[in-house]
Amino acid sequence: MSRILIVRHGQSTWNAQGLWQGQADPPLSELGVEQAERAARAVERADLVWSSDLERANHTARVLAAPHGRTVTADARLREREAGGWTGLTREQIIADYPGFLDDGRRPEGYETDDSLAERAFGALGDLAAALDGGTGVAVSHGGVILTVERWHGIPRSPIHNLEARWLVTDAESPTGFAVGERVTLL
Repeated sequence: MSRILIVRHGQSTWNAQGLWQGQADPPLSELGVEQAERAARAVERADLVWSSDLERANHTARVLAAPHGRTVTADARLREREAGGWTGLTREQIIADYPGFLDDGRRPEGYETDDSLAERAFGALGDLAAALDGGTGVAVSHGGVILTVERWHGIPRSPIHNLEARWLVTDAESPTGFAVGERVTLL
């Protein structure tokens, strides 16, 4: 049985401005670096550390991996959901430019579906679990990825903050290959 702690990255410069990031690649903010440094003290074991290849997640992962003497494997399948036309917009801009979309679940052209996101994320997590071979790993990713993993397991949507995480345990009986454990904060 392998365990994976899937972690949302530290605050990015766009998080600080309230901008939807999708697969845009802003760096961590100064606060985000500080968050990652504090969170590194809370990670007790990391046999392997993987991350999204986007800088905000990869930088967070490098900070979390350092106390364990681990290098980070970047995997594009752990990237945030593509946000299409909402990339770089604030929530207020989305409401103004796409009236009613958020309320009724419509999304702009180019917005990645839950099915697509789940397929690639569970593929990466499955490969990480196989590489762990019974160990404990850390996967630094994004809020949309973690929310999709939770939704796939019937967990109601609730905001996931920077450096919050969810435990996953391999489970051959589950269609996703995982059972979902508790949500934790590393700060």
